[in-house]
Amino acid sequence: MKKSKPKGAASGVGEMHGKKQFTPKELGKTLIRLFSYFKYNKWRFLGALLMTAASSAFRVATSSMLSPVIDAVAVNRDMGEFVNSLLMMGAFVIVFVITQYLGSRGMAVVAARTTYTIRRDLFEKLKSLPIPFFDKHGHGEIMSSFTNDVEILNQALEQSLEQILTSLVTVLGTFIMMLLLSPILTLVVVVCLAFMMLSLSFIGKRSGKFFRARQEITADMNDYVEEMMSAQKVVKVFNYEARAEREFQEKSEAFRVAATNASTYGVLMMPVMGNLSFVMYSIIAMLGALLVIKARMSIGNIAAFLQFTRMISRPITQVSNQMNSLLMAFAGAERIFAILDESSEIMEGDVVLAGDCVGRKDLCWIVPQADGSVESVPVRGDIRFHDVCFGYEPDKPVLKHISLYAKPGQKIAFVGSTGAGKTTITNLINRFYEIDSGLITIDGIDLKRVDKTDLRSIMGFVLQEINLFEGTIAENIRYGKLDATDEEVVQAAMSANAHDFISKLEDGYETVIGPGGGSLSQGEQQLLSIARAAIADPIILIMDEATSSVDTRTESHISKGMDALMAGRTTFVIAHRLSTVRDANAIMVLEQGEIVERGDHDDLMEMRGRYYQLNTGVLELD
Repeated sequence: MKKSKPKGAASGVGEMHGKKQFTPKELGKTLIRLFSYFKYNKWRFLGALLMTAASSAFRVATSSMLSPVIDAVAVNRDMGEFVNSLLMMGAFVIVFVITQYLGSRGMAVVAARTTYTIRRDLFEKLKSLPIPFFDKHGHGEIMSSFTNDVEILNQALEQSLEQILTSLVTVLGTFIMMLLLSPILTLVVVVCLAFMMLSLSFIGKRSGKFFRARQEITADMNDYVEEMMSAQKVVKVFNYEARAEREFQEKSEAFRVAATNASTYGVLMMPVMGNLSFVMYSIIAMLGALLVIKARMSIGNIAAFLQFTRMISRPITQVSNQMNSLLMAFAGAERIFAILDESSEIMEGDVVLAGDCVGRKDLCWIVPQADGSVESVPVRGDIRFHDVCFGYEPDKPVLKHISLYAKPGQKIAFVGSTGAGKTTITNLINRFYEIDSGLITIDGIDLKRVDKTDLRSIMGFVLQEINLFEGTIAENIRYGKLDATDEEVVQAAMSANAHDFISKLEDGYETVIGPGGGSLSQGEQQLLSIARAAIADPIILIMDEATSSVDTRTESHISKGMDALMAGRTTFVIAHRLSTVRDANAIMVLEQGEIVERGDHDDLMEMRGRYYQLNTGVLELD
């Protein structure tokens, strides 16, 4: 029960997050790109790094005071030296606490601001992506990047990054202090740490692929849940519950396996690193005791060295404990960057609109000429196809050598079987897709030269799939013209035959509806979509099966609004109910991507071909 796509469109859900695009990338590239977002909070980021580094340095300095404090009492028996060393240690502790707080708070702010910027860029990117992207990727899959991936990334930036920096400074400072205390014991520590790093690398390599797989399966499962939730009525009507549950169980089981594998290796890191650090501590304690016995080190020195041993192993253990978050964050960052790397829709064109938009009577196309001059061509809505071929995929043509014209103010209707190419033609008119060959012109101008924003600004759409937004009825109508006055909203509703039912609502035009139309009937929702198109005052109107899912009485009510909307506009109509296209200036009968018949209703009935068969019931539209 996957979402429907244009016939021939790529159907591989998960292609965005699939193996082809999400093979493991070089970690350095992902990190560099991720850290490039810190430029928006450069000084705050540098300040947080400075405070974090300072807190680690003062932590090391605090531990270094352990040696003089112990030796002052146990060796020198000097209370003055003991008090001075203790006061200095206390000062280091105070500075450590302050810098740690400032560093943690700074990183939390930087992480929040950074993920805000990433989420903003992601949303802006989605607005610029072409329709084919959304045909290929499910809503739940995309939402997973907005929610799951960004949130995991935020946690990693807020916690893991600070932990890594703290660990680096701690390890470096501790290593220097250990060298000063005992080069021999330091060499033993280096050997033990090398073994720990090899163990960490062995576990990390195997857990990384499982965390990446878990993120991909999470996106697929979110997509499935979103699809099932939005189609609950269909699920229940067709008793699909049991099968839906089985399919979800399969996806959930795949997630469980991936999550178990990832967590197994992830959880394994902490005990392995912890046990190895205890082994190292024991070895140093024994060797240190021998050095004390031989008077090669003082009691304070070995106590401080043991403290440094715990300090130098603890960061490695902590980083290993953060690997789960880091691996998930890198997988999420890859998925986010994959969307950001998608090619944006090219909107610009050298032909643009100009003129007075009031009533759209004075609009014209500004067409640059080869000699540097410009020509003003009145906008009339004359659409022509010249031998157009198109396919959603190479070598799979959907439209084959289509030629047709729609003169200004004409109503052109398309009928034919599902998948014949009717909707595809309208998708080419508004340039949701680009043709493979041939030519489409508007008012004699190559459609590819026209700026897409200007092109779509003169078009209106009433589709079978109704999209209403959470807000008032007036706001939904005003969506077609954001600066429309209240009077224009009412006038648009009246022209769409929607004013009567709106007036009967308790709050009238201020009635708040939920996403998808709330409690409004499908017919009422369609009338609102017609009003939304009417307020835009389009020159070209596209109506894609706008009445196919309503009853005959409601269709009659909607048709009155549609007739008023279509008056004087170039209109393209796709309809399953042939009664809605009888008055069309021209009817195109399409089959398998080709126009097999054309003419008005009377002409086609006289031909006694496929259109005649459809009208008389010999054939039925599927």
